[in-house]
Amino acid sequence: MLVLDNSEWMRNGDYTPTRMEAQADAVNLIFSSKTQANPENTVGLMTMSGKGPAVLVTLTSDLGKILSALHEIKISGNSDFVTGVQIAQLALKHRQNKTQRQRVIAFVGSPLEADDKTLSKLAKKMKKNNVAIDVINFGEESDNTAKLEAFVSIVNSGDNSHLITISPGPHILSEMLFSTPILAGEDGVPAGFAAGGVGGGSGGFGYNVDPNMDPELAFALSMSLNEANLREEAEAAKAKAAEASESSGSGAVEAANAGNNAATAMSSGNDEEDELQAALAMSMEGEANDADIIMDEGLSEEEQIAKAIALSIGDNQTTQETPSIDLLSSVLGNLPGVDTNDPRFQSALQGLGDKKQDDEKNKKEKK
Repeated sequence: MLVLDNSEWMRNGDYTPTRMEAQADAVNLIFSSKTQANPENTVGLMTMSGKGPAVLVTLTSDLGKILSALHEIKISGNSDFVTGVQIAQLALKHRQNKTQRQRVIAFVGSPLEADDKTLSKLAKKMKKNNVAIDVINFGEESDNTAKLEAFVSIVNSGDNSHLITISPGPHILSEMLFSTPILAGEDGVPAGFAAGGVGGGSGGFGYNVDPNMDPELAFALSMSLNEANLREEAEAAKAKAAEASESSGSGAVEAANAGNNAATAMSSGNDEEDELQAALAMSMEGEANDADIIMDEGLSEEEQIAKAIALSIGDNQTTQETPSIDLLSSVLGNLPGVDTNDPRFQSALQGLGDKKQDDEKNKKEKK
């Protein structure tokens, strides 16, 4: 668990750019170091000032959650180191993977209000519960160093706890952590953070950079690499979602395109054939398969459109019959862009009427 000091003292600018932002940079670096050292490592984030200590992110391997929480931290109140460490220990106690070792990394940048007796009692409790504690002492080191040295000496077991004191200066707080045991931890320094490597060799940082010689450049390269990895993961997830959406929505897109094409043809209306074809397309819109409506090549175009409409509205007549002129006029009259008073429309209906009368006459003569 990373425990941040977000008290009013964090507004000071003696650490670039402020104490609060210096902590945020260090959190990013520590999180990346711990998660890269071992894929099973998880890191949580909490604050110990304001209205009281608060857990912002439970144990996770998702850097995005940590960065998001950092942006939401408000500076206020005084720091409560003792309560903050106790809450961090409870968060570690409820970890899912019980084989993970427990560690608290606390930033102390404001005067400690707890006395030596209280700190000693806390240290003994943490040691009893097998909790290692690293303390980053900065900002008020002249007041806090003696207390924190005594605290760490009690909680330390097999050199598993450390006190890192960093005085103000032109350096960046996170830079000063590269050569400390905090980044190495119990899992060792991850390959991307080790010093002395050239070209990414075994145990090397890569890029011909030695973090001990140029920690600022090494940190910048590390941050850039992490951001690039996050972007790649986000783009991959976005592409996968788009592919799934395109696959599931292809049928709906085709249907929508068919409807749009039909509406466009109806609105142009400069040619009677276009209107008939548009009406046919609209009558078949929403069908699962266009092949479900089979047109008889022996019928005229007017009879084909009438037959298609009859099928689409569930007419009870057989597929070999033509629906009544009144029914056809009523259905087509409800279609957008169709004017039943148009002479061309009336002519088409009349043609269907004449054709129906001729068919009935022929049937009577055959009898």
